Amino acid sequence: MPPFHDCDFRDGGVLVMEPAAVLFGGVRSRKRARVTAVPPCAFASVAAEEEAVTSASASAAKKQKRREAVPSLDELPDECLFEILRSVQGPRARCASACVSRRWLATLGGIRASEIKRSPSLPDLNEVFLAEDEDELRFGCSQRSLEGHEATDVGLTAVAIADALHGRLESLVIRGSHPTRGVTDAGLSAAAHGCPSLVSLALWHVPQVTDAGLAEIAACCPSLARLDITGCPLITDKGLAAIAQGCPDLKTLTIEACPGVANEGLKAIGQCCAKLQAVNIKNCAHVGDQGVSSLVCSATASLAKVRLQGLGITDTSLAVIGYYGKAITDLTLARLPAAGERGFWVMANALGLQKLKCMSVSNCPGVTDVALASIAKFCPSLKQLNLKKCSKVLDCSLKDFAESAKVLESLQIEECNKVTLMGILAFLLNCSPRFKALSLVKCNGIKDICSAPAQLPLCKSLRSLTIKDCPGFTDASLAVVGMICPQLENVDLSGLGAVTDNGLLPLIKSSESGLVRVDLNGCENLTDATVSALVKAHGSSLARLSLEGCSKITDASLFAISEGCADLAELDLSNCMVSDYGVAVLASASQLKLRVLSLSGCLKVTQKSVPFLGSMSASLEGLNLQFNFIGNHSVASLEKQLWWCDILA
Repeated sequence: MPPFHDCDFRDGGVLVMEPAAVLFGGVRSRKRARVTAVPPCAFASVAAEEEAVTSASASAAKKQKRREAVPSLDELPDECLFEILRSVQGPRARCASACVSRRWLATLGGIRASEIKRSPSLPDLNEVFLAEDEDELRFGCSQRSLEGHEATDVGLTAVAIADALHGRLESLVIRGSHPTRGVTDAGLSAAAHGCPSLVSLALWHVPQVTDAGLAEIAACCPSLARLDITGCPLITDKGLAAIAQGCPDLKTLTIEACPGVANEGLKAIGQCCAKLQAVNIKNCAHVGDQGVSSLVCSATASLAKVRLQGLGITDTSLAVIGYYGKAITDLTLARLPAAGERGFWVMANALGLQKLKCMSVSNCPGVTDVALASIAKFCPSLKQLNLKKCSKVLDCSLKDFAESAKVLESLQIEECNKVTLMGILAFLLNCSPRFKALSLVKCNGIKDICSAPAQLPLCKSLRSLTIKDCPGFTDASLAVVGMICPQLENVDLSGLGAVTDNGLLPLIKSSESGLVRVDLNGCENLTDATVSALVKAHGSSLARLSLEGCSKITDASLFAISEGCADLAELDLSNCMVSDYGVAVLASASQLKLRVLSLSGCLKVTQKSVPFLGSMSASLEGLNLQFNFIGNHSVASLEKQLWWCDILA
């Protein structure tokens, strides 16, 4: 008989045979094994746990079998789901179906409007009260815009699904894209399928859209008339070629900052889009003379507006524009470093720009005295000329231009630093009797002259004068302007910090027809005397007065305005020294019908002004209260009183 542990009896434990004795034929091990007592209830607990696990496994297996036995729509093939969903009628039902799952949304987005089943059926009485809402939905939403984080495939597909039944969406704008889930070809394809009546499409900075997306638009939206592609690096000539083939009614094309677009795409547009009226090509490095020339030649009968900026085109393109641009009325040329004087001269002498009315040239070294003289001579319909950063434009060129441009009405010169006040006076002396508007912006050459010329011009036709941010222009020059322009109606002297009351008062007194719009922003040396004289002389005609940054304007000016400006609609007092008293005087003027009032940065305007502002006329549409001491609580109270007014605070 095998040996047993003596201690097992002494400790009251259970009689247990030593394992070593069993394994080695009854030979007792020299090392005593420790045996722990096991209570009888432990065996029952283990058995219960095992039974529970077994029962749970059986239950899970039964549920799995039950789920497998129940049929699910998720098991339907795409073809069957397509047939089911294309039978769904009504935009509300389609939108509800799209909310079921992403698969349903994607399937609905792939259904073209022509593929939707439209079977006649009896009216549903439960939807009789929704008919009016659906009519509003149908006719009240012809344009959609997705911006920033909202611009995703899911959002675009949802828009397309809601529109698919009625086809009412005509204009779609996508600005930017979600950083991780942005608009791709899939979303654009859904928009094409659901919106076959799309007329205008704008894609601004949508980097994941490729030629495949444009091809879907071309295949499904034959009525597309306006296409704007900006900052889409994956779109190339293939996409434009697809648009040209599928959208022959295209009238307006804008391509900006698309490095994949080159000459072949523009060629295709010119050959297939006979109704093209406006073209804007900007900052496309691979577009050259071949593409521009082909486009202009093909669309010679309809092309009316051309804008070329930041391109590598040369004199060849300008010559083609001058010869074939017979319908062009608006021409803009900017940052064309390879286009020289010869190109501008040939463009004018080709005699094709007979209908040109508006021309803007910016930062083009080819614009010289010779070029300007040719443009004035051979463009007989030119009414507006804008010159910016043309460093070779001199005083003599302005005089010659004025003598040849017989119907010129407006001249804007910006950052042309070689133009002086003598050149401007010579231009006014020889300008057309139809000339109405002159603008001089950031021209450092416009300075006071030591002595007045022997013959001062008298330009009675001039109605609008802008002299802005010309630091050398002071009181002496302003007095001369008042003498030669007696019929001014609109005056903008923004940024002339050196002008004082002494210079502006003669201009105010010499104006005979009555000033309507006066902008004196940044004229920090003007005082209440100028405003009082202005109101006294032109209060009955003044409709807009801007005094932003005139730090010497006080409540006295508001008192004069409240008494003498019955027709004033817009008043800007930003950063002026007006106070609560001035606001109270202004608000109490019953004859004053302001539409826009700005008190931004008026540090003396506090919450005491709120009751007076709240009592202002119902004509007030906009109120600017930024950067002052009116608290948020007071602004909230004011918003309740002026509920119809747009308050910026």
